[in-house]
Amino acid sequence: MNGSEGSDVATGGRAYEVVLSHIEEAILAGELVVGQQLPPERDLATQLGVSRAAVREAIHALVAQGVLTASVGPRGGTRVAALRTEALKKVLRLQVALADFPVEDVTEVRIALERTTIAAACRDITDEELKGLREALDQMATVDDPDDFNDLDTSFHVAIAHTGHNTLATDMTIAIRESLRRPIVTAEKQMADWPAFRHQTLADHEAVYEALAARDPRRAAEAMETHIRAAYAILPIDPEHPGVVGMTAPEGHEVDAVG
Repeated sequence: MNGSEGSDVATGGRAYEVVLSHIEEAILAGELVVGQQLPPERDLATQLGVSRAAVREAIHALVAQGVLTASVGPRGGTRVAALRTEALKKVLRLQVALADFPVEDVTEVRIALERTTIAAACRDITDEELKGLREALDQMATVDDPDDFNDLDTSFHVAIAHTGHNTLATDMTIAIRESLRRPIVTAEKQMADWPAFRHQTLADHEAVYEALAARDPRRAAEAMETHIRAAYAILPIDPEHPGVVGMTAPEGHEVDAVG
């Protein structure tokens, strides 16, 4: 087939989708691996019977998703991204944020993930990593601003996930936690008793840390689940959008936030 600009087997979005499907299927089949360079745009267009513009559009989309990298120069070209972890986190984070999942679903998935990651951490964590978690907790105890506190809170959970060396579970944990950052911070700022919430969150984290330091996976997993369930139990729900983490507490409840 001729791969010139006017010879698409399909036009518009369809041609773009042909290219996307071809690249995705090649990756899934193992025909394209991390670091491998794709054929030049002209060759790919000829092979698929689409325009170079369609190829270029698909490549730009996959670069934005973190699936591919593109560069110019003697060593340039389009390659399968080595940073697949970043690509996965980006896609998951956006999907969780946009998909209008019920809070109950988010809670159960987050609990399952963090029970898994902290149990693995009990097995793999080093003394140096424990020291880093201890320093993070000590820093949290000095912070009064909800934004700063939330950043450190997220970092604490993410650091635990990293120490378990389960890349997929870690990436999913990060995606879920970061996708909820904005409603969490907003809720924290509307709390009736921020100091009490801060105190309880610190106490929960201390319980998690102590179980982790003892290398006790069952105790650590239970402490993590208790912490997450307690936090989500008082998470405000927007009555206009019951599937979304909202800013308005149910009648008779104060606005609170997730830990």
